[in-house]
Amino acid sequence: MNDTQLATVRTAVVVPLRFPDGYRTTARVHTFTGLVDGKEHLALGLGNYHEGTPLVRPHSECMTGDVFGSERCDCGAQLREAVERIATSGGFLLYLRQEGRGIGLYEKLDAYALQDSGLDTYEANLALGRGEDERDYTVAAQMLGALGVDRVNLLSNNPDKADQLAAHGIAVEHRVPTGVHLSAANASYLRAKRDHTAHTLDLAG
Repeated sequence: MNDTQLATVRTAVVVPLRFPDGYRTTARVHTFTGLVDGKEHLALGLGNYHEGTPLVRPHSECMTGDVFGSERCDCGAQLREAVERIATSGGFLLYLRQEGRGIGLYEKLDAYALQDSGLDTYEANLALGRGEDERDYTVAAQMLGALGVDRVNLLSNNPDKADQLAAHGIAVEHRVPTGVHLSAANASYLRAKRDHTAHTLDLAG
């Protein structure tokens, strides 16, 4: 895996999952040692992930969207979609502790306040003195390496995820787009992702 530091699986435990809409499945949740940033990232093994090229989604933690169902983003909807699609195909959901594109929860909410004054999601991060997107997917490559995975079908609309994984020796055989979870509350957010960072989102207008 190129020069990426090796990580190892620390433990794996079976966890039954249930989403608010009633969808249920079971995940084998893996923890790791040796991750370069020292954070507590998780890999959820879903479906039959031992055969063929796994479907993999690196999903950055979003407390507001994943936990509270905020409609300012599409994170919660993408998480729900990804779990079912991966459980069907077999693969891994990498739950990465990179809130707010890496700037943390409090500063993400500060960025929301700036967005309310007219900035887009990237401009708001810059106005806070942070990078547009500070996420580093080195840990995702480490986790996959620890799981014995060196090629994936990548479930993501974000070309940067594919580029970073490839740079760390993970072959992306196919890029698989997620659905478009458009609402009145997140339309400008999704347009910014499409127009500014070339996310593969088919939006009207």
